[in-house]
Amino acid sequence: MTSPFQNNLLTPDQVADYLGVSVETLNVWRCTKRYNLPYIKAGRLVRYRLQDVEAFIASRMQRTVQ
Repeated sequence: MTSPFQNNLLTPDQVADYLGVSVETLNVWRCTKRYNLPYIKAGRLVRYRLQDVEAFIASRMQRTVQ
């Protein structure tokens, strides 16, 4: 049986692909706290909530003034 919440949790591989960075880059960001990208850690497993990844992308949006 699959939990309805499971679809909202992404693996580091999925997030790296979504953001266009490597998994190692995500590891560095987590260890150094370089960016505010929340994650869930259970034992050695790391997961990201889809809404947190989307909020991270929105927060990095740069707007140009014309």
